[in-house]
Amino acid sequence: MIPSFTGMETALSGLQAYQAAIDTTGQNISNANTPGYSRQVVNLTESDPLDIPAMSNVNGTGGQLGTGVDVSSISRIRDQFLDIQYRAQNATSGAATQASTDLTAAQSAVTNGSVSTQLQSFWTAWGAVAANPPGSTGSAAAFQSLVGAATSLTQSFNSVSSQLSAVQSGDAQQLASLTGANGQVQNDVNQIAALNGQISQSMAAGQTPNDLLDQRDQALDDLSGFGALSVTNGSNGMVNVDFSQVPPTTTPPTAALSPIPLVSGTTATNLTTTPLTNPQLAQVSGQLGALYNDSIATGPIGTLSASLDNVASQLMSSVNAPPLPNTSPFFTLSASPPAPATIAGQIEVTPNPSATQTQDWNSAASSIAALQGGAADQADSTFVAQVGGAVQTAQTTSTNASSLLSSINNQRESVSGVSLDEEMTNLMNYQQGYQASARVMTTIDTLLNTLINQTGAGL
Repeated sequence: MIPSFTGMETALSGLQAYQAAIDTTGQNISNANTPGYSRQVVNLTESDPLDIPAMSNVNGTGGQLGTGVDVSSISRIRDQFLDIQYRAQNATSGAATQASTDLTAAQSAVTNGSVSTQLQSFWTAWGAVAANPPGSTGSAAAFQSLVGAATSLTQSFNSVSSQLSAVQSGDAQQLASLTGANGQVQNDVNQIAALNGQISQSMAAGQTPNDLLDQRDQALDDLSGFGALSVTNGSNGMVNVDFSQVPPTTTPPTAALSPIPLVSGTTATNLTTTPLTNPQLAQVSGQLGALYNDSIATGPIGTLSASLDNVASQLMSSVNAPPLPNTSPFFTLSASPPAPATIAGQIEVTPNPSATQTQDWNSAASSIAALQGGAADQADSTFVAQVGGAVQTAQTTSTNASSLLSSINNQRESVSGVSLDEEMTNLMNYQQGYQASARVMTTIDTLLNTLINQTGAGL
């Protein structure tokens, strides 16, 4: 016996299923440009059929009558393998971008400081002093021009050194800000832990919290730019998150340290009470690793500062050495150097030499002018080439890393992103399905009305 309202219930299930599909399509369209949103789909399954024990009057066999459709779930479309690829590359790109930014700033400091230009003017000034021997009309003016050129040169050294130090101190401050109590790293870690708790509760209740999962994935994406992540699945949909540590390419190779726990279920690491140590920062990769490496003396910026110091040292050694009289060195280091103390940041000119010293230096001018192209200039050329090479390498690496990151993200978007054309096509299909189900319901309603209200009416 088939219940009279079975067809009505079957049509109703179709209406409900297509309504859910239409609503989900509307959700996709509304969030087409929402960052981190993953396209959602309605998963449909057949309802449990109705068993009919003896449907046939001929052979007495039974059968099963379909009872419609069920919405089994609404799932988001996401490729975890692409997520892993994206986050790994995001760490690489974060490190490369920060290194490129810092080295570009260093190059700007070197260019604006014009040490090379001032160095050549300094040698030229010595040549002018040699061309105006003591007692000549232009001797005093030539020497004062020399002092002026030397002062400009030392100011250039001081300026470049100061700007390189500013890049390092700025990196240290940015690193402290990012990993501080209110920093973005801590915010991401706290958000992931909180979302873990909400997701776990939803899944324990038999729900699939797609929006919460999207928010957590977006927080993981953001966190991955600061350092290489290791994400493992926990219970009830939760994840555990660590900073993986990448050993530097040294000889012999340095062993990787243990992962740095960030999130364990609903527990977030407090980076204020458990701060990242210097060895961890050196191996954490991502933007944090680049900021740390660029802030220390042995990092890329520190290496450039050391090379600049070498230029200043070579200049002092060359000019202060014989044939310059030992009465007073032409270049000295300031008594109160700026911090951090560097040779380039301390070099200065001995002020107002006596007339006797002026004559002595004047007589040595030809020999000192002949130092042009020597150790100081060679050190400067090496320094400039070092800056240019480092910047070019960093910019190329950053460009390549960003390009690869964009390519992976495009692949993710092709899977998880919303295509408005596809959604509009789906919407029309679901609309037709809804209208057809409504027509079935109307037809059954008419039949039931005839059966109830008109059968036997003529009796």
